[in-house]
Amino acid sequence: MKTALIPGKAVAKIDKQIIGNLLLTQVSVDIVKEEKMIIGIRNEAGDIYRLIGATRVNSYMNAIEELFDLEMNDELDGIEETREGCDAIFSFA
Repeated sequence: MKTALIPGKAVAKIDKQIIGNLLLTQVSVDIVKEEKMIIGIRNEAGDIYRLIGATRVNSYMNAIEELFDLEMNDELDGIEETREGCDAIFSFA
C-alpha cells in the first residue's frame, strides 16, 4: 500500500502508530490518488492529512481493520459513495 502526507496539514498525534501498524510505502499524493481504493485520515483539527491507497481489496480491508484496532471510526461506514475523494475516512470523532 502507498501513503502520502497532504502538504500544509498538521500530522495527528497518533500518526506513528498508524504507519507503524500498516506496511506503507511513502510516495507523492498524486501517486496515492491513482490507487483503486483510498483511505483518508483526519487529524485533531478535522482535516484529512494523510492518504492511504490500496490496489487490492485484501490490502484495503487489512488497513481498515488495523485502523479500527486503533479505535478510529470510519465516517463513511455503510455509505456506498466516496467523499473528499476517499472510500473511507478515519478519525477519532
